[in-house]
Amino acid sequence: MRRFLIVVLVLLVVLVPAGWWFLGTPNGRHAQFVVGGALVNLGYRMQDHLEAYDFDEQHAHGGSMTPEEVWAEVLRQNRLAASVRRTFPRTHHHPLVALVVCMDARLDTNEITGDTRQYYYVIRTAGSVLEDKEAEMLELAVQNGVKVILLTTHSDCAAERAAADPQLQERYPTLVRAVHERGMRVRTLLARPFLADRIAKGELLVKQMDIDTHTEELAPK
Repeated sequence: MRRFLIVVLVLLVVLVPAGWWFLGTPNGRHAQFVVGGALVNLGYRMQDHLEAYDFDEQHAHGGSMTPEEVWAEVLRQNRLAASVRRTFPRTHHHPLVALVVCMDARLDTNEITGDTRQYYYVIRTAGSVLEDKEAEMLELAVQNGVKVILLTTHSDCAAERAAADPQLQERYPTLVRAVHERGMRVRTLLARPFLADRIAKGELLVKQMDIDTHTEELAPK
């Protein structure tokens, strides 16, 4: 037993400094980033099957939640999450990327970026369509240090389906018009003098990408 304890002690003396050194190397930092992202993903998967926390659990069993019951569940889950945040406070980072994403709940920006460290401003709109206030907010974000604006659309978009369906076009005319004007509104954004100047100087990059809704992988449009 004594020999075993000596072996364990020697291993700790050797491995702990070696492990600490490795974590400080480029490969070690990369490993931490990948493992951290995997643990976040694992956390999502651990929650996925917890029906007791599902808003639609009663609907699935023939029942119906009232709006007040839904709100009560929102508050309950928020208090649980906030208690974790208080117990394990996080470091703060200034966003370097502004990400424009459709409001579709299937798109998770943490999974899209693989990063939970607050390097991203996120704007969610119906169909990823920019209004004047979002354009102004993006310009303000660039003034405050953002270096990349990422404009996205995604597969199986409900707003795009509405824009292509004659019946839905009549029912949701404002949404449909906005989807049809999406490209024009992007061009208007890029023509804003402050942004155009930053782009010309190489101080700002604007990318347009499409998201695979199933895998959340980015691909050029």
